Amino acid sequence: MPLPVAALAPLDPHALVGLREHVHRALRQVILQGGFEPGARLNERAIAEQLGVSTTPVKEALRLLEADGLVRTKPRSGVIVNFDFAWAEEMILARAAIESTIARLAAQRITAPDKPVLQAILDDMQRATAESSAEELVQLNEVFHGHIRSVARANYLRLLNDRQDVYDSGARRVIHSDPAERQQALTEHRQIGRAVIAGDPDAAEVAMKAHVLRAGDSYLDLVFRKKKD
Repeated sequence: MPLPVAALAPLDPHALVGLREHVHRALRQVILQGGFEPGARLNERAIAEQLGVSTTPVKEALRLLEADGLVRTKPRSGVIVNFDFAWAEEMILARAAIESTIARLAAQRITAPDKPVLQAILDDMQRATAESSAEELVQLNEVFHGHIRSVARANYLRLLNDRQDVYDSGARRVIHSDPAERQQALTEHRQIGRAVIAGDPDAAEVAMKAHVLRAGDSYLDLVFRKKKD
């Protein structure tokens, strides 16, 4: 299956990240947004032409994607997209387990200086929700979860969680375009934040797991279920 023409934009040769990682991120985003059907073959030369790079960083990026589990090399067929509904669902379940454990640790390890920072993020999220600022909410969502991980001081779990992150900014923007989704997300983030600030590990773990699973279901609707309708 050929790469969609509008899927990838030429890369900035002056980007701060390495070219291989730039290609990796671009391809990962398209895959996670459902830009390829499961089992589609990726054409290295076509990808390189669209990105304006040689095939070398594309080959390297595809190896990284294979390590991520998003593609696989099939003999005599080339690189095949491995990402489908079942794979995404498992990634979400794994992320829910990891993120909920991180939230539990955050509630146990939060310090006095951490608390007003987390509360300020929640206040910003409430304001952005009231103003229907979807773009700002996407950014604040990343700040919120990032702060929870920072408070937890669980570096190994953070590495594991990064591998399970199926959401990208594009997917979050579409999801947050729904007013009901924005309000529900705010309610859930408040529950998580208050539990962490209160030092209640049980409540923080339960709230985070419920949030990740529900948000994951919205993602599956966006990428897979609605494509079938």
